[in-house]
Amino acid sequence: MAQMIVIYKTPEDKEAFDKHYFDIHVPLAKKLPGLIKYQVSKGRVIALTGEQLSLIGTLYLKA
Repeated sequence: MAQMIVIYKTPEDKEAFDKHYFDIHVPLAKKLPGLIKYQVSKGRVIALTGEQLSLIGTLYLKA
């Protein structure tokens, strides 16, 4: 199994970002060939640098 991890910085308009991400992006990503699982972080995400991030998406794919 392969993993693809995507880290998103906090956008200026978090509400618009979330709407687009969950209404448009996630449904498209779930159509990827070989996708086993799609996981999105919940709660606060803080980088080791202290920067607050919006979310982390992890896709699990057949290798």
